[in-house]
Amino acid sequence: MDRGQPSAEPGAAEPVAAAPRAPGPSVMAPLRAVVRLRRRVCLLRKRRPLTPGPGLDSGAPVPRADADQPQFFTFDGPEELASRTPRKKRRRSRVVLYPNSSRRCRPRAERHSRAQSCLLLLVAIVGFQVLNAIENLDDNALRYDLDGLEKALQRAVFGQQAAVGRLVALLRDYLSTHVHSRPLLLALHGPSGVGKSHVGRLLARHFRAVLEDSALVVQYHARHHCPSARAPQACREELARHVADVVARAEAEEKTPLLVLDEVELMPPALLDELHGLLQPQRPHRFHNAVYVLLSSAGGAEVTRFVLQNASRTPAPHPDRAHRARADEELRASLKALLVRGHPLWQAAAVVPFLLLDKQDVVNCFRDEMAGEGFFPEQARAELLAAQLSYYRVAGREFAVTGCKQVVARVNLL
Repeated sequence: MDRGQPSAEPGAAEPVAAAPRAPGPSVMAPLRAVVRLRRRVCLLRKRRPLTPGPGLDSGAPVPRADADQPQFFTFDGPEELASRTPRKKRRRSRVVLYPNSSRRCRPRAERHSRAQSCLLLLVAIVGFQVLNAIENLDDNALRYDLDGLEKALQRAVFGQQAAVGRLVALLRDYLSTHVHSRPLLLALHGPSGVGKSHVGRLLARHFRAVLEDSALVVQYHARHHCPSARAPQACREELARHVADVVARAEAEEKTPLLVLDEVELMPPALLDELHGLLQPQRPHRFHNAVYVLLSSAGGAEVTRFVLQNASRTPAPHPDRAHRARADEELRASLKALLVRGHPLWQAAAVVPFLLLDKQDVVNCFRDEMAGEGFFPEQARAELLAAQLSYYRVAGREFAVTGCKQVVARVNLL
């Protein structure tokens, strides 16, 4: 401003400074190009990682050795990555998803095999057969009414409770099924008059009633069917034919026959050999399904000696059950050893010893016979008749020498 000009008046406005000018297009275009390139580089880095090189820093993103697996950012260097051993990828089992609205069905690879189904079917069939066999056992035992037989024997046979119990138990065990591997051989032994023949008659009567065929019950008396005047070989052939016919008929009717042979001690050795041959397992199957009952007084002296010795050791009239069981077992063992020495037939036999009868048993025999003959079974009269018989007297007890053998003859004299 010229020094000669006067200054502006006070209160007048001062001049405003001019605003800066915006950059021109020559500056913005390169900047925008740099931003676009940077964005493109970032996008390419995200899509395809860079290959590690020797000039990369430790903080740069380095891909893993396995190119098939996804890449992750890491701060490890290339040397540390090379030293690592890659982990084996664990294969996960495929999960089967079942829709809630559809039927669930396993894939074909996970279904059970046919062998498992066949095994379940086999188990079901075996279980059904077992149940059927159990029912058949009950039905077969009920056919012979063994409970009724036991009651009849206990009521009609005096003083032989142990023998009757063992006899019925053996029959019940054998007759519980119809299929057997060998026949049942029962050997009833004891002195004369103790009830062996009476039991044989009761057995024959009962089996005739339950089998409804008298031809399936055989009663063979050695003295009657094979007397001493007859040839033993002829008796043997006749017995073999008779037994063969009976077992064949029993097989056709699916029943078990009963053969009662009395007075076996009088049989010749040829008949004993034939009976021994009938019991062999080599015989046809129809011979295995039969019950043989041998009645014999052989071994009666052994039974008498044992009973008298046992009575002297145990004076009580009713010994305990354990002592009685041991005594019966000893008696059966000694009696069987004695019989086997005579013939091997008794090797396969179930021995049932019949013990001596005491005086009270003989009194009961008299009362039963008197009632059967039409007399009043008076106790005093029966005791008077029983007193006329002979007895073994040991330790205050009396055992009849002849048992009830003479009871029938005494009652007939009344």
